[in-house]
Amino acid sequence: MAKEKSGEKTLLLSVIMSAPGPLILGLGLLSGRSTTQIADFVRRNSELLAIIVAYITYKITMKKPENKENIERFSNQFVGAMMCLGGTLMMLITLFSENTDKGNVIPALIIAIMGVIANTLFWLKYAKINCAEPNPIIAVQSRLYRAKSLVDWCITIALLSVVFMPASPVSYWLDFVGSIIVAAYLVWCGIKTLKEAKNNL
Repeated sequence: MAKEKSGEKTLLLSVIMSAPGPLILGLGLLSGRSTTQIADFVRRNSELLAIIVAYITYKITMKKPENKENIERFSNQFVGAMMCLGGTLMMLITLFSENTDKGNVIPALIIAIMGVIANTLFWLKYAKINCAEPNPIIAVQSRLYRAKSLVDWCITIALLSVVFMPASPVSYWLDFVGSIIVAAYLVWCGIKTLKEAKNNL
């Protein structure tokens, strides 16, 4: 029971800490137009929705264990689909964006740096909870946060290049390639999650 409460509290904390990110990035887009920044805004919105669904699903499965497997499968399929959707939208934005003036990307950079720290801690926390008592929802959240932490590293590097070398070709390519890597990794993680959910049918 204590481990279940720990999982629920961690999921709730994930929702609370993830919620401000899309809002701050959305406001930041008023002054910054980096391709990576726009792609990150799309990604964080899809991930927030996935985390909210995972939290609600976890609470339901704790109260209604008779439908646990079906509900967990739906949750993991949804998270996988959101990862694929977020990655695909990021890829399209990156490939078809024509913005050359990146503007002020400092708000996005701050969010990315905070994301590296917070998402790494959540990744380790979810991995620890799942190791103590395996749970499909917690396991997928561990994978999601591992992806989120690695993605935020890529975004931080890309945005740092925009800040310190705004007119440099290096900055342009780091911004572009960073977004492509982020998108491809998210899609790969999403497909893997969907396949695992399907195999558990």
